[in-house]
Amino acid sequence: MFGAILTAMVTPFDADFRVDEDACVALLEHLVGNGSDGIVMAGTTGEASTLTDDEKLALYVLAKRVVGNAATVVANTGSNDTAHSVHLTKHAAEIGCDAVLAVTPYYNKPTREGIVAHFAAIAEVGLPVIIYNIPGRVVLNLDPTVLSELAAIPNIVAVKQAHEDLGELDQITAAGELAVYAGNDDLLLAVTERNGAGVISVTSHLEGEKMGQIVAAGRAGDVDMARRIDHELQDLYEALFVTSNPILIKAALHMLGLIPSDRMRLPMVQASPVQRHILQSVLEQRGTLARG
Repeated sequence: MFGAILTAMVTPFDADFRVDEDACVALLEHLVGNGSDGIVMAGTTGEASTLTDDEKLALYVLAKRVVGNAATVVANTGSNDTAHSVHLTKHAAEIGCDAVLAVTPYYNKPTREGIVAHFAAIAEVGLPVIIYNIPGRVVLNLDPTVLSELAAIPNIVAVKQAHEDLGELDQITAAGELAVYAGNDDLLLAVTERNGAGVISVTSHLEGEKMGQIVAAGRAGDVDMARRIDHELQDLYEALFVTSNPILIKAALHMLGLIPSDRMRLPMVQASPVQRHILQSVLEQRGTLARG
């Protein structure tokens, strides 16, 4: 639908903690040249919670300008304020984004009726909507019955499923009502084995091509090959999530020279020496640092 490997791109910051546009351009070009079929801008990995609306919109514009002819551009417009999400979605539509990613409203804990109304209002703008189901961050889980109800709303076309319950994944993929993207990198194999759409990924900053090979092998019926490649990536999946995302992917990109700094806006902080050592050891063992 939007490609198999969608990278949730980090947002580089300069020495004054402003968005580093030159670094963004270089990273966008690197990602599309190394296995990413699409880019999610200003998502969780992009530190959306500390970006202003103007910064988010500028990132959408930048992505469309730089890679819009070569990759899909998905704008993260989700929040726990429906009016705010609709506002950002309207701007994303005007900019020409291909779709929006919208998370389950967090903190306020809406009822099922409120959740459905929230996503319906976003979908009414007219852009394709990818629902982001991540109970680990928002407390609420969108179970298969809720997702089925949401799938009946025009323009709601996909779900980013960041929930490790394979029973629920079976139900969602079997229903065939929504394109299913793995929301955790280590779920890509499971999603691929169930004929899902692909992954919205962090690890694809570093291994987009290999992750694409998992999907290609799965679709070709070569399950053993898909599982073998997935197994090769397990250490990297684990190393990048030793602590809260996007701390370690920013550290890795900085180690590889793909971004000039791993600065983060508070309350997020850079990797500790111990975390950095764990990550560096894995990257060295994999030969990733030598490639960088």
